[in-house]
Amino acid sequence: MSGGNETVRDHAIASEQPLRLSGVSLPGQPGRYDLVVAGGRIADLVPSRDTKGGVVTPLFADVHVHLDKTYTISRIGAEANARVECLFDAIALMEQDRPNWTAADIRARASLALEAAYRQGVGAMRTHIDWVTPDVPEAWPVLVELRDEWKGRIDLQLAALIHGDVVPEAGAAIAARVKQDQAVFGAFFYRNADLAAKVETMFTLAGAHDLDLDFHVDEGLDVEADGLSLIIEATSRHSMVGRVLCGHACSLTLRAADELERTLAAGAKAGVALVSLPTTNLYLQDRATGRSPRLRGIAPLKEARKAGMTVMLASDNVRDAFYPYGDYDPLSVLRLAAPAGHLEPEDWLDSITTLPARWCTSSIATPVAKGMPANFVWHAANDLGDMISRPQAQRIVYRDGEPLPASNQDWRNA
Repeated sequence: MSGGNETVRDHAIASEQPLRLSGVSLPGQPGRYDLVVAGGRIADLVPSRDTKGGVVTPLFADVHVHLDKTYTISRIGAEANARVECLFDAIALMEQDRPNWTAADIRARASLALEAAYRQGVGAMRTHIDWVTPDVPEAWPVLVELRDEWKGRIDLQLAALIHGDVVPEAGAAIAARVKQDQAVFGAFFYRNADLAAKVETMFTLAGAHDLDLDFHVDEGLDVEADGLSLIIEATSRHSMVGRVLCGHACSLTLRAADELERTLAAGAKAGVALVSLPTTNLYLQDRATGRSPRLRGIAPLKEARKAGMTVMLASDNVRDAFYPYGDYDPLSVLRLAAPAGHLEPEDWLDSITTLPARWCTSSIATPVAKGMPANFVWHAANDLGDMISRPQAQRIVYRDGEPLPASNQDWRNA
């Protein structure tokens, strides 16, 4: 993989000269290319005879994370593994830690997460922010500030994650605040009482304030959990094609084949997108002390994509009670999803790059194409399979045609 490293050294010596990465592989495109950068943009992509130039991917986009919860595992400690047997156990542990969530604490943890994501090559991110009472959560203004501070480095979207039972009482006021702060309107629904009415309220308020919607829905292995169907129906009725994203949908794994096919076909027709969170779902679903899991809870991704739904992958929780590991690296999520979901990485790279970048309306995480900003990641690998196989492979993140300094990509500086 000498080509990429030599190019970086040459570029450091003579940065005023056009950058040329020779013989790179672009996943999804046959052959090899010389990638030429000038003036911070991709000036050309020329077929190349060089076959050892590494792999170039777009910047990553992470459409479902939780910056308010992140890096709390150090306080929660071993209790996460000892006491968590399901999603609601994790919620309970999180609530015990919530009194520690001062503005300074949230800012420090979220900033650490954004720095980690930036080093990994993330250009766009959507973070959910817990909204468990009618009051504006402490994390909301902090993340609004961080969104502005990170402008130009990461396109950060905020999404309100309203506890479903708070919607009737406070939904209108929350929607107004979400609109004021140019964010996304969302809720957590799991077999709530009067669920159809609460879903309808969310859509009515979204329509009144011209807001996109993002739901945590059916995050469990209860066959009666079917909020997704209500959301799909409401999306169609309210003509919100392309504006509704659903995360988790674990209970889809329990559906009979014909019912699943009908649900996914309806979701595709309505324009509802699905994001799967394999790290957290593998960690929490069918979890019991002293017993290995049988049901894994990852939504039927292949079937959803075949039906015509937009399907993406994301990091979800990182180092908290819901998932005590992770590093804001979407590539590691794809690396896990490949065996867990029997996915072909070549077919699913877009689930962590171009697809979520569009849902995050990112101007930073753009496709690798002539004329586009020179924002991409170079990987020391022969092809995508090699890249997935070797997590230790070097990667170099380019922003506006400039490689990030090596110190910026050193975890010891986090």
